[in-house]
Amino acid sequence: MLKKLLSFILVVAMVLSFTACGTKDEKSTTDKTDTTTTAPTATPADTEDAATDEATTGIAKEDLKVGVIHIGDPADGAGYTFAHDQGIVAMQANLGLTDAQIIRKNNVNDADAVAIRTAIEECIEEGCNIIFGTSWGYMDTMEQLATEYPDVIFSHGSGYKNNGTNMNNYFGRIYQARYLAGIAAGMKTQSDKIGFVAAMGIDNSEVTGGINAFAMGVESVNPDAKVYVKVTNSWFDPTLEGQAAEALLDMGCDVIAQHADTTAPQMAAQARGVWGCGYNSDMTKDAPQGHLTAPIWNWGVYYTKAAQAVIDGTWTNENYYGGMDDGLVDISPLSANCAEGTQEAVDAARKQILDGFKIFEGDLFDNQGNQVCKEGEFISDADITGAMNWYYKTVEVK
Repeated sequence: MLKKLLSFILVVAMVLSFTACGTKDEKSTTDKTDTTTTAPTATPADTEDAATDEATTGIAKEDLKVGVIHIGDPADGAGYTFAHDQGIVAMQANLGLTDAQIIRKNNVNDADAVAIRTAIEECIEEGCNIIFGTSWGYMDTMEQLATEYPDVIFSHGSGYKNNGTNMNNYFGRIYQARYLAGIAAGMKTQSDKIGFVAAMGIDNSEVTGGINAFAMGVESVNPDAKVYVKVTNSWFDPTLEGQAAEALLDMGCDVIAQHADTTAPQMAAQARGVWGCGYNSDMTKDAPQGHLTAPIWNWGVYYTKAAQAVIDGTWTNENYYGGMDDGLVDISPLSANCAEGTQEAVDAARKQILDGFKIFEGDLFDNQGNQVCKEGEFISDADITGAMNWYYKTVEVK
């Protein structure tokens, strides 16, 4: 989850020493799995050189306690928090941990530093060895507490901070899945108007990068279609998300995609007899007549890896940035609502990605007519996640 982006962008601008594009033949660290930086202001592409070899002392599996701080409630059954918690559930099953070894703190407002501190300190008091903070807004408080509690491991989802010792961050190439979902949307639309409910605006690279990848997926199968964006300026607000979707539907959009936490946009699309692409988890069960597919996170890939490293005594503060190749991201199974031929198109694109297609490569232009990448070059993961403050040429903000 992304907040306080302005300060982040200013820091990144000073730290990054590479350009937005690299050559396609260049062997960058972003071509490798599980590579990110450990510098406090680092971004995903600055990887192996900055990583330290600091490791924890191993502990017996039965002595491990895992804390997780959620912005919402997993009981919602879909969306952002649900997806993260399903990753915790998978980790627990993979490692054979008991329920008593998992400490959850739900509905922790990521704009309330006091609430964040309280939740984390309660996890520490209950003996947690590692604490996962799943929302962007937890970042600064986690950084402060990591200094105060050097024997506890702090792992922050999204964000960019890494204190070089006992705090890292984790995220992934969700733009790969966004591209595939765009194919499903582009093949389904009849109006050539596709709506996108966005939690944050152009200054938020995580959201903007996802929108752009989605729009490029749409364009790959339907060059006549456009993507119309409505920003809520909120990570979790079912009412605002539903209202944004309704506004896009009133414009004639017949597919509604989203970078928003809840199922509200999908429910709105279904109620109007059209279609949608959800986010974070498979939302077909929530909108069975309208849902096509959703970019999804399989967070258990990382949570299992991190918790096992704590047990083994091999945990380091190296950041994690996974992708489709290690199973962290994908799309949910295509529903029966998809257009004929969608599965074949998606399968072909997935193979391209796994074979090295970077999505943001070649001649690319923003919606102001500026060239943002050239033939033979690609945009790095660092800039996709930290400096993509422009919209693709087929995107329009309403």
